[in-house]
Amino acid sequence: MKELDVVLERFVRASLPHASGAERHLLAQLLALPDPELAEYLLAGTPPRAAPLAPLVARIRAYVD
Repeated sequence: MKELDVVLERFVRASLPHASGAERHLLAQLLALPDPELAEYLLAGTPPRAAPLAPLVARIRAYVD
């Protein structure tokens, strides 16, 4: 999905250089999810099923709002 690409690219460019190993691991887990599930979390505001991803999803959503 093009919308996801735009959202994630902006966040990753700004945040990845300063991310800890744990944050990078969570981001890798998030990016491994299917696009429809990512769209639910990042575009529709549905909380992630995996609770450890919730803070990262919130940061990404706040970054693009």
